[in-house]
Amino acid sequence: MAIIKVITPSVTDANITTAKIAGQAIDVSKIESGAVTLVKMANGTDGNIISYDASGNPVAVATGNDGQVLTSAGAGQPPAFETVSAGKILQVVSTTKTDTFTSSSSSFTDITGLTANITPASSSNKVYVNLSVQGSQDVEANRVSYQLIRDNTAISVGASAASRSQASSGLSSPHGDIIASSSVNVLDSPSTTSQITYKVRIANTAGSGNAFVNRTENDENGSGMPRYASTITLMEIAG
Repeated sequence: MAIIKVITPSVTDANITTAKIAGQAIDVSKIESGAVTLVKMANGTDGNIISYDASGNPVAVATGNDGQVLTSAGAGQPPAFETVSAGKILQVVSTTKTDTFTSSSSSFTDITGLTANITPASSSNKVYVNLSVQGSQDVEANRVSYQLIRDNTAISVGASAASRSQASSGLSSPHGDIIASSSVNVLDSPSTTSQITYKVRIANTAGSGNAFVNRTENDENGSGMPRYASTITLMEIAG
């Protein structure tokens, strides 16, 4: 009887070539997660974004222009870069100060914790500032004034007139158990794309004594003498 010996050729990396792999032969489940790197993807255009069309096929979203934003076109449509209409709110930043602050200075002094930062997307955009301050003073004849500050510049203040102080607003509580509330609303034009800091400074502009933020003069420990909160809110508005 003849003996037939079957020899199985060894399989090495050199034996497997793309020419020997049939089309559709590689199942997706056989591809290791994370194995396809960026260098294996087809070249594209700088700034393009990959999305999917209504059929689920990948598509490239064309690069937009400086200052445009990516918006949704709804189901079944790829997103697109569009110019934002003037007047639209682009971002909102808000800080609420809940602790108290006391100052006896006649010079405008920063209220700690009542500050907010914002970075406009375009130098033509504006910043709408909404400021609410709750406070009091411990001398009835005293006058408390405050300034809204953009970086180191006072904004939304009265015109210079002789030796009069320039302030954005002021407050005066008529009694030691009563809080006073004051607000400032201004549409500012910072004309920059750098980060801006908005803050508040307070001063005793007449008389002497202490100016208080978020508390009454007496500030007794009881349910009838509450603590308060002051808030600064910034909204970037498309120019």
